Amino acid sequence: MGDLPTPPRSSTEPRRTDRSHMADRRVPSRSLSMCALALLFAVVAACAPVGSPGDWQSEMIASVNAQRSAAGLGPVERCGALERAAQAHSEDQAAASTMTHTGSDGSSLRTRVDRSGYAGWRGLAENVAAGQSDITTVMGSWMNSPGHRANLLNGSYTHIGVGRAPGGTGALYWTQVFGLTGSC
Repeated sequence: MGDLPTPPRSSTEPRRTDRSHMADRRVPSRSLSMCALALLFAVVAACAPVGSPGDWQSEMIASVNAQRSAAGLGPVERCGALERAAQAHSEDQAAASTMTHTGSDGSSLRTRVDRSGYAGWRGLAENVAAGQSDITTVMGSWMNSPGHRANLLNGSYTHIGVGRAPGGTGALYWTQVFGLTGSC
């Protein structure tokens, strides 16, 4: 940083060459580092897309695994192939403004999973929902439904993919696809 500007002075006023009077204005370098770090995090957070897929998907999977852990079950792992199937189904439901396990092209869960590349699987399940505004609410709905709860808490499943898409009215369409031993 450069020198601070010298205030105007009269020709009879002595020039100050001693800067000891400024010691109380200095900010410790550690404080500056912490401020810079906080600013960096704020900028990164502000630049991240709101609702970016990684954020909500990780949160959803963590919620599923928390429910499984509370029931004494092991976690399911995120699977790209099942994620593609789940996301495509959510987008299809949103475009058709309908919540169903059958795709608008007549496809079944099995067909959609095969299309996504999840090969060698030995078991599949799907949860769908529409209208819930956030993960906590949709997970609450599924956990309060015996069939959906059974899918979430089936200890056989090893993989999960999740999807979410807004419909024309802004309602969210949610999908969870569970798989057993397929290739992700």
